[in-house]
Amino acid sequence: MKVRKVKKMRTESEIQEMLSMAVEEKKEWYDFYKSRKMSMSKNAEALRNYTALRGVEKTLRWVLKEIEEVPLQ
Repeated sequence: MKVRKVKKMRTESEIQEMLSMAVEEKKEWYDFYKSRKMSMSKNAEALRNYTALRGVEKTLRWVLKEIEEVPLQ
């Protein structure tokens, strides 16, 4: 795997903003999933996006040192 160099470091406030956006979007997907009957493909999309955003949230909290648990475990 090739790792590319990052030219600019993100500030803590930028990461906090990304975390807030991820938490909000995660809640929207969860609410969408719980709110109505939907096709199997829409159900899968809602669950997939909700699950992915849980990982995003966990990773950003780890970066901000809010949690100790490594996101990949």
